[in-house]
Amino acid sequence: MSFKDQVIDALGSFANKFNSLRYIMAIKASFITLMPVIIVGAFSVLISNMVLDPKNGLASFAMFSFLAPLKPIMSGINYATLNFLTIGAVFLIGIELGRINGSRSLFPGLLAVICLISITPTTIDIVVNGQTVPVKDVLARQFSDTKSLFLGMFIAILSVEIYSKLEKIDRLRIKMPDSVPPNVAASFSALLPGIITVTFIATLGFTFHAITGMHLYDAIYKVVQQPLESVVQSLPGLLVLMFVAQLFWVIGIHGNQMIKPIREPLLLGAIAVNMTAFEQGQEIPNIITMPFWDVYMSIGGSGLTIGLLLAVMIASKRREMKEIAKISFGPCVFNINEPVIFGMPIMLNPILAIPFIITPLVTGTIGYFATSMGFAGKAVVMVPWTTPPIINAWLSTAGSMGAVVTQLVCILTATLIYLPFVQVASRRADLAQREAEQAAQQANAAGK
Repeated sequence: MSFKDQVIDALGSFANKFNSLRYIMAIKASFITLMPVIIVGAFSVLISNMVLDPKNGLASFAMFSFLAPLKPIMSGINYATLNFLTIGAVFLIGIELGRINGSRSLFPGLLAVICLISITPTTIDIVVNGQTVPVKDVLARQFSDTKSLFLGMFIAILSVEIYSKLEKIDRLRIKMPDSVPPNVAASFSALLPGIITVTFIATLGFTFHAITGMHLYDAIYKVVQQPLESVVQSLPGLLVLMFVAQLFWVIGIHGNQMIKPIREPLLLGAIAVNMTAFEQGQEIPNIITMPFWDVYMSIGGSGLTIGLLLAVMIASKRREMKEIAKISFGPCVFNINEPVIFGMPIMLNPILAIPFIITPLVTGTIGYFATSMGFAGKAVVMVPWTTPPIINAWLSTAGSMGAVVTQLVCILTATLIYLPFVQVASRRADLAQREAEQAAQQANAAGK
């Protein structure tokens, strides 16, 4: 077996093991379910600021001023969605992990939320007339929005794992007569494992605070989440994440699925923070978000294959390549590029794999510097990943024409990068065809 085959087998084996981990499966499934909530919140931000805002939106014009009083509707939707993402994620991870562990009810999701709240501070200090006044029984925003996301995932996994193990202990089950309805019997069966689990998690939070003087939220955010956010918010960290995804793609493994457990919490969290800041009229903090990934590094799908399709139309005379490009262009407009990845093909193709890997790294760099210099607006709206190019750049940045121009530059750059590789691939295909024809002629001559 060659070194190349050994590397491919090793990466494939790692991918299979990684994707089969229970926690990874639960996190991926929960964020897929959570995506519509984020998009609903995103469009409430868009409508609130571009239509209902009395200063900068459509309502700033006299004939549409009647729309301004409706802004609290969108603000309420924004608060109900984006400011409770952690609660939703914890509930969904609890349900998914519970199902994987064999639970047939929704109780593990509810238990995970209860456990998270049990370790969350519910007293905050506010300043009134120069004096600090403690306010009890309040859940501060940072404990329900994306700042608590990693703490929530940790607590959800820990609590459901403990509960699932306790649930299997026969002595902890409260058994009811056969005449009792099954759903009632199941509730009583979960009673003791649930009590023990919540007590353990609450005690863990209390003990940690008593020993360190810090809440678990502070520790997880400062030690785990904040450093990861800093890495991914840097251009090198983002490029490494994209490189890993592309590397898995070229060996036939869905690269986005591989990095999703790392990418989604961080980049979705970043766009949620931006949307909240935009809604409140504050400075937008994050350049790198989930829309940034889609708008500049995944135009037409992974590897910016829209550039490949355009390069084929321009430079290739191979009929089969042009036919694949024509068939693939429709899905590519909606950022779906499996037809070109497996049809051209790109996977296990050393010629086309090179631009497939490097192109999003180049365009991501272009998008990053265009945004950091202020030419392109920062993303403030989460749009569906299937939104066509140009439209997604305009919508996600709330109407930044600089972002649209930057995306067009990225498409042009991708086409130029793919062009020489398409020409090489076409020449090699022509050569292979001529050799095959000569071999067939020689075989026919020998047969005669």
